[in-house]
Amino acid sequence: MRVKLLGYEIDTFTFDGATEYALELEKEDKVSQVVTINPEMFDCAKIDKEFAQILNEAEMVIPDGVGVKIGLKILGHNVDRIAGVDFARKMIELSAKNNLPVALIGAKPEVVQLAAENLKNEVENLNIAYVQDGYFKDDERVLDELKNSGARLILVALGSPKQEKFIKQAKSVLPFGLMVGVGGSFDVWSGTVERAPEIYQKLGIEWLYRTVKQPERFKRIFPTLPLFVLRVFKEKFCGDK
Repeated sequence: MRVKLLGYEIDTFTFDGATEYALELEKEDKVSQVVTINPEMFDCAKIDKEFAQILNEAEMVIPDGVGVKIGLKILGHNVDRIAGVDFARKMIELSAKNNLPVALIGAKPEVVQLAAENLKNEVENLNIAYVQDGYFKDDERVLDELKNSGARLILVALGSPKQEKFIKQAKSVLPFGLMVGVGGSFDVWSGTVERAPEIYQKLGIEWLYRTVKQPERFKRIFPTLPLFVLRVFKEKFCGDK
């Protein structure tokens, strides 16, 4: 089931339901896109029509940011937050169990290589068929190599909205694959960035931990989060998007 938030449809899966459904998409002979949406993406979609279209056309849109969960709650929808890094990691494990090749695209060269090595050490039978850092300029080359790799799970860490636009381009070229924009997940898997302690994860306030560790993030989060919540209240009481 999907519910609307600020004009965009959001999936209401549980974590297990989301990964099970995504695995079925991964096995199909078509390309499917998963967007792990947060409040900043809603802001971007307001001024970027191409990005707005991508959000509308994605096969799955899961609520990553705690702000999205709060927004849905305001509108009367009690929807689980599904952290993008956890969703992507579970999909890697499911891909390994089902003998489905994986591709990693994005981040710095040393980061994506280290992430690939760590994942291979941690996930039994994992087949990483393609690795490409995010500093490429020849999209056609990357898409051709990706197509030849046979990857079924394609994780793209180029930052939003660049990663979503790259996935849109790939959807017109590749024969199949589940493509997920994963932001900074490679940094976490490589060990170059420490993830928030479990208590922060459970409370949905990893953003607070990261802001304390990286104060420069403050300007990015505020006023985005409170303004996002105000937009949701406006939608609820005035019917505006």
